[in-house]
Amino acid sequence: MRIGIVGAGIAGLSCAEMLAAGGHAVMLFDKGRSAGGRMATRRVATPSGNVAFDHGAQYFTAHDPRFVTAVTQWQASGIVAPWPGAGDDAWVGIPGMNAVVKALSRPLAVQWNSRVDALRRIDQSWFFDPVADVPFDAVIVATPAEQAAPLLATHEPAMAKIAQGCPSAPCWTAMVAFAERIAVAEDIIRDAGIISWAARNSAKPGRSGIEPWVIQATADWSRHHLEDEESSVIDALLSALAAQANLKLPVPAIRIAHRWRYARATSVHHGSLWNGATRIGAVGDWLLAPRIESAWLSGRMLADRIIATDRQAGMPATIRGSIA
Repeated sequence: MRIGIVGAGIAGLSCAEMLAAGGHAVMLFDKGRSAGGRMATRRVATPSGNVAFDHGAQYFTAHDPRFVTAVTQWQASGIVAPWPGAGDDAWVGIPGMNAVVKALSRPLAVQWNSRVDALRRIDQSWFFDPVADVPFDAVIVATPAEQAAPLLATHEPAMAKIAQGCPSAPCWTAMVAFAERIAVAEDIIRDAGIISWAARNSAKPGRSGIEPWVIQATADWSRHHLEDEESSVIDALLSALAAQANLKLPVPAIRIAHRWRYARATSVHHGSLWNGATRIGAVGDWLLAPRIESAWLSGRMLADRIIATDRQAGMPATIRGSIA
């Protein structure tokens, strides 16, 4: 089939990778400028060199045997490494968290800067408004639940209702860098006042550069300050970091904030969603558990289901036409 996927995060890419291996023609559409999503890495040029911040997911774990196999392959390719500082089973992308999604997206057809506002069905074909005026045989929505619900509502109200029942907690994140190492003893700070997580980004394997910190606020604080100005959010999170320091913090050379409206999903345990009659489905961590591993597994589950249906029907999963 010709399959269009909305969202090129880890769930959409995992699904696309397996569908493509099964012989389907797959194209992904993502509103972002490049690969990342919630595994994003921000790079900033400074007179002292480039500074990188993993400002989304800080690390991931691997428990399911299928995901363990994938992580082992990624490690052999040099795009992930263990981070013992965060735990015995913590992994990070190399040289940034987005290395994994970059690698997964490279062999696939992905249109970046392509926001899908609506799905349109004519006869047996799907169209993606306003980004693609070519027909697809099937559509998969691989976005956070809040973004999936309006896309699904017209065509699959039951799926949309499931998505509406999985709200995500927000997270304000500050990215700050100092010219020299600051007087905070630990590389990781957890659950300290309004700080949910803070980490010296350069402490992760494969990182270098001046002293970069990622400071993530608690969900409650982020929710109450969701519409605050960026500068005031950074000030508040810097003050919380300063409370953990032995000496007064110097003025940071870089101050950036990012507001994650959909940071941590409330999840159900469907795994994935699929209507074989109309050929529309959904994947994401909100359908399993709020972890990178779960997003990857959700994509795999739906791809497995589609490929198995082809086999049961005695239909070879061959490409029927090309995607412009």
